[in-house]
Amino acid sequence: MKVILDSKQIKQTLNELTDKIISDTPHNLNIAAIGIRSRGEILAQRLSSQLSKKLGKDIPFGTLDITLYRDDLNSPQGTEQPQVRTTEIGFDIDDKIIILVDDVLYTGRSTRAAMDALIDLGRPRAIKLAVLVDRAGREFPIQADYAGYKSDAEPSNLVQVNLVESDGKDEVTID
Repeated sequence: MKVILDSKQIKQTLNELTDKIISDTPHNLNIAAIGIRSRGEILAQRLSSQLSKKLGKDIPFGTLDITLYRDDLNSPQGTEQPQVRTTEIGFDIDDKIIILVDDVLYTGRSTRAAMDALIDLGRPRAIKLAVLVDRAGREFPIQADYAGYKSDAEPSNLVQVNLVESDGKDEVTID
């Protein structure tokens, strides 16, 4: 196991992502951060907090559960019953720039599912993807608008994001 981001580097990476989002977004437009369960929601909350501080206005955040939108939900190879959790978005997404947040972008399938789920909730002005780690291996033509760390991990490697809120520590590793 190799640590590719420690807690200080994660904090710095999120700060850089915040700055990039601010520089790319016109100040007169409404933005919101929505995280894909489960670690994306934590990162979205952190980004929302940083954006709010730096912009001097409240940037709402929400949580999106994509379980029912996954393309492997009814896979014949699947033996487990999926755990459906709640989507918690307490604001109207219409005409907002949605910063969709996830921990790792790999195949693009989770992002595709998240975009489908968002569109069912309304019509955002735009959806921008922000990820902590961007790794090779895309199966869908999806790219991050904001990527904190680009990893060249092999397909056989697992990129694991641990966050203090869910795992007791901030750390990204490759196994």
